[in-house]
Amino acid sequence: MASLRSRVHQAAEAALTQRKYVSVVDVFTRLGWLRSTQVDQWRQGRAATLERLAAVDGARMREAAELLREWAQQRGLDSSETAYLSSARDQEPLAFVADGDDPIFRIHWLSADLTPARREQLVRRQNKAPDLVVVAAEQPFTCVECADTGSYLIMSATGPMCLTCADLDHLEYLPAGDAALSRRAKKESTLAAIVVRLNPRRKRYERKGILIEEQALARAEEQCLADEEARERRRDRDRVRRDAQDAEFQARFAAEIRRLFPGCPAERAGEIADHAALRGSGRVGRSAAAKVFDTEAVTLAVIASIRHRDTSYDRMLMDGVARMDARAAIRPDLDRVLESWRV
Repeated sequence: MASLRSRVHQAAEAALTQRKYVSVVDVFTRLGWLRSTQVDQWRQGRAATLERLAAVDGARMREAAELLREWAQQRGLDSSETAYLSSARDQEPLAFVADGDDPIFRIHWLSADLTPARREQLVRRQNKAPDLVVVAAEQPFTCVECADTGSYLIMSATGPMCLTCADLDHLEYLPAGDAALSRRAKKESTLAAIVVRLNPRRKRYERKGILIEEQALARAEEQCLADEEARERRRDRDRVRRDAQDAEFQARFAAEIRRLFPGCPAERAGEIADHAALRGSGRVGRSAAAKVFDTEAVTLAVIASIRHRDTSYDRMLMDGVARMDARAAIRPDLDRVLESWRV
C-alpha cells in the first residue's frame, strides 16, 4: 500500500505540473497499467470497460483512485466530475470497471492556482461531447448491421459499423496537412468525424484526416484562398516562436542530464538533448514525462544514446542478433558508461 501510494502521488504530481489538472486515467497510464493506445481504444468504444484493457483488476484501480483523492485533498485541489463519453457513433457513456462505476473515477482534480475563467474553460472543454472517431481498418471487419466490410469503421453499442450503416458515407475525406483548411471545414460541417489510423511502431492512433460535408469543404477552401497571405505571415512568426521554445527546452533538458549525470561531457549532453527532444520525432524527450523532466524519462534518453554510441549494439543488430539478445549482451558495457557518468 505504501509503495502504491508513493507511485500514485508521484504520477499525479507529474500530471498536475504538466497540465494543471490530473485524472485517474493520467495516473493509470503513468503507473504503466495502461498504454495510451488502450485508452484510445476504450474512448473509441472498442472495449466494454477500461478494466478489460488494464494490467490490474478493478479493485486495484479503485484503490489507486482513492489514493489519488487522498493526495488531491491534501494538496487542496478542486474537484470536478467529468462526463466520459465515447467517440463511437452514438457517444455512449464510458465504463471504467465491470462491477459498477464509482463516481471517483470521473473526478478531475484541478490546480487551485487556476483563475476562475481558466477553470471554467477547462471544465467546459473536459465535458464537451467528443468528436466522432472513424478508424482506418487494420484488417477486414464485419459490420454488425450489413455483415459487409470496408476501409473504415466506427464503433457502436453493438459492435463495428461500416460508414454506410453509420450514415457517414456521404461525407468527403480531407487528408491532414493543411491545419487551417481542416479547422474551417470541420467548423462549417454540420456532421464531421476524425479519421485515425494505428501506428504500430509508435503504438498509438494518429490523426490522418477528417470526414466532412462536401459543401463545407468548398466554403473552407474559399475562406483559405481569401487570407492566404496573412496566414503565411502568421506561420512564419509561429515558426520563429517554436524554434525559440525548442532551443530553450533542449538547453534545459541538457542541464538536467548534467545534473543527473555529472560525468557526462557537456557536448554529449547537448547532443543527447537535441536528439531526444526533437519536435515531432516521437522520441522519449518529447514524451509527457520528459516535458516535466521526469528522472526516468531523462535517464532513458541517456541510456539510448550510450547503447547506440558506446556499445556494439548497432553492429549486433546488423549481424542479425535479436534485439533483446543484443541488449542483454551489451548491458555490462552500457552499465559501465552509465556509472562513470554518475560521478
